Amino acid sequence: MPTGQGETTTPAGVTIVDHPLVEHKLTLLRSLATPTGDFRRLAREISLLMGYEVLRDLPLQPVDIQTPMEPMIARQVLGKKLCFISILRAGDGILGGMIDLVPSARIGHIGLYRDPVSHEPIEYYFKVPEDMAERLTIVVDPMLATGHSAAAAITRLKRAGAAAIKFVCLIAAPEGVAVLRTAHPDVPIFTAALDRELDEHAYIRPGLGDAGDRLFGTK
Repeated sequence: MPTGQGETTTPAGVTIVDHPLVEHKLTLLRSLATPTGDFRRLAREISLLMGYEVLRDLPLQPVDIQTPMEPMIARQVLGKKLCFISILRAGDGILGGMIDLVPSARIGHIGLYRDPVSHEPIEYYFKVPEDMAERLTIVVDPMLATGHSAAAAITRLKRAGAAAIKFVCLIAAPEGVAVLRTAHPDVPIFTAALDRELDEHAYIRPGLGDAGDRLFGTK
């Protein structure tokens, strides 16, 4: 449920990963007292834990193997091609945990910054694998605030051929969820928390502040 409100229904297409370890680490992440190094480590750890839920529907196939004791038929991931897309710069803060989980995945980056007046996203960088149509694409960004950057990034990825897309963040605002679900109703959202609201500066409340600045110690 949104933090600071009464109990509400989770919006359609949104999965809140509320494992106790995720909640515990997110509490530490939110705290103003958490220093940069710990913030960076916690963000990576949470993203790895969330990855288990995000990728739980990966298809499996049977394979013949030899254990130290005997032959058997076991199961392994079918070989679905994965691509993690980081929305710069803060997305890199939760990209690492995902890569730890699936080291063979391809990586892409989309550079967007938010206009300080209009809050609209402006693209300055785009580099992704060529065969996006063949890949399950996981887009990562710590905060889903207004939703405009996430929606713009996914629109750009679809133009590049991506069809199977999921979006992962640490904290989402109801306003951002509404924007992203309206723009891309086919893209499921995974988040560790759905917070109360945006303030007049488009920051999530109660949130955790500016994720990029806290990750990289730039403020």
